[in-house]
Amino acid sequence: MNVILATQSAINDQLSNRFIELDPGGYFLIYLDQDAELICAQHFTNDINEQGLAVDPQTGEPFPCHGKLERQPTATFKAKTAKELCIQIFENSEQVWVTKFDHAAYLGRELMRAEIALAHGNDYVQD
Repeated sequence: MNVILATQSAINDQLSNRFIELDPGGYFLIYLDQDAELICAQHFTNDINEQGLAVDPQTGEPFPCHGKLERQPTATFKAKTAKELCIQIFENSEQVWVTKFDHAAYLGRELMRAEIALAHGNDYVQD
């Protein structure tokens, strides 16, 4: 790995470990449907408790960080490109799905990563 890539990787690792305040508008799980050649994003609601943890709006219980969590998405978005998906989420909806700028920027980055993985036939794991 060359020096530039090593530096970029170190910066990304450092920034990925910073504290980010959760978006009270909810969160997205991003995945690929390789067979249909689509990027998919499911939106889920959450509340934020006094400790800053995402909690189930119905029970008030914190969501587990590991393991499987069975919830129904509020909405599912599907598109061929990150740009098309961003337009669906941010421009073509009466609903406000994202309430924080840092969350919007994060989604843009992740959707581009997903688009690149889809184009190259690679697996995608959300950061």
